[in-house]
Amino acid sequence: MVWAAAGHGPKSRAALEALCGTYWYPLYAFFRRQVHDPEEARDLTQAFFTQVVERETLRRFERERGRFRSFMLACAKHFLINERHRAGAAKRGGGVPPVSLELEDAEARYRLEPGRDESPERIFEKGWAREVLARAMERLRVDCEQRGRGAHFERLRAHLVGDGDTTTYRELGESLGMSEGAVKVAIHRLRERFHQSLREEIVLTVGHEAEVGGEVRYLVSVLRD
Repeated sequence: MVWAAAGHGPKSRAALEALCGTYWYPLYAFFRRQVHDPEEARDLTQAFFTQVVERETLRRFERERGRFRSFMLACAKHFLINERHRAGAAKRGGGVPPVSLELEDAEARYRLEPGRDESPERIFEKGWAREVLARAMERLRVDCEQRGRGAHFERLRAHLVGDGDTTTYRELGESLGMSEGAVKVAIHRLRERFHQSLREEIVLTVGHEAEVGGEVRYLVSVLRD
């Protein structure tokens, strides 16, 4: 988190892009659940991130610490309250934010959201949990490809988070040219690296590394709900 708030250098920019990559969809879903209009939700999301950058909101998080997930949600609530005192998107200055947001796909993803009766806060948290998990998985995929183990990762990834793959270890071994025992060891090691990847992703979103364990447990509880 420190680099995202520290200034305008390459590391700061990269950290900011990573944070926006994690949070843009959960925040879109939060706004979308509140306003019930895709265009207005997109405008709000763009305007929110523009404000975060222009007002150096992240510096305030560095002072206050705590969980970045909670901080961003509180900022979004405050932002929405202020925006409701304005007439509409024309006064909002939606424009293009100083960071890249993939808002073209936002509504298509939102239509897949289950539990339409869930609160905006809950849909934000579930979006956050899925994004963090996906980014951790992508981090691990890249690492495996760099090690020349991309094919193994693709075959074994379903066994990392319980995606319901019914392929047996023996069948996996036959497809990968490995013994059943070797597959068990490979999955165990891959799970350990995935957990580390998840921790590395979450450490970007908390004020102190001591909070990582609690956030991992909370993420798991959100996904199981």
